[in-house]
Parts: sequence; C-alpha cells; structure tokens
Amino acid sequence: MPVHEKINYVEYPTRNLPATKAFFQAAFGWRFTDYGPDYAAFADEGLDGGFFSAEMSARSDNGSALIVFYSAKLEDTLAKVEAAGGEIVKPVFSFPGGRRFHFVEPGGNEFAVWSEPDGQ
Repeated sequence: MPVHEKINYVEYPTRNLPATKAFFQAAFGWRFTDYGPDYAAFADEGLDGGFFSAEMSARSDNGSALIVFYSAKLEDTLAKVEAAGGEIVKPVFSFPGGRRFHFVEPGGNEFAVWSEPDGQ
C-alpha cells in the first residue's frame, strides 16, 4: 500500500529492454508486466518499478543513483548474476557495513549487491 510522502516506485532506462527483462528473470526470478513495446513494470521486488527503452543507462560514474540489493549468500548471487549475463564492474570488496559487488546488466544499468561481513 502506498505510504504518504515515501518512495513508492523507481523507473530505469535501458538500452535493451528484452535483454534487461531476460537478465532479471534469470538472475533474480523477476516477472514483468509489459505496457507496450517500450515499457515493462516489475512488482514485489522490494520496491516496485519499471524499465523504459532509452538511449542512456544509469551508472554511478555518471551521477546516477545506485540501487543496492541484499543477499544472504553474496558469492551465490554473484554467480547467478554472471550466469545471467551481468558484467561485474567492481568485484567483491569490504566496506564498514559488510561486503558488496557492483554489476552492469545487459541494458547498461549498474546495480550493487551487499551482504553482512560473514555472508558467504
């Protein structure tokens, strides 16, 4: 249920909508609802949102916000991301709250995955 003045939805550009959808279906088990040929929505993935066809993509080195997933088993998630065609752009590294890695999905968008310090 939407909450007054709280983040409710996120939209991401993608240079390849079919590849982006296939990646998230394979790596994370997401399902999409298509709204025409240039937009696909997802729900119940922690935050609802969608991808729209565009020439640009969201990358933190270009100043974009970074969406970060949580994983109880970081290396298992990394393997699923790679198997689904994701490119690891920052291998697993430690930070004060745990460990994480960054990846780019086939549509060009950067995401990250984090785990607690002992999350294997």
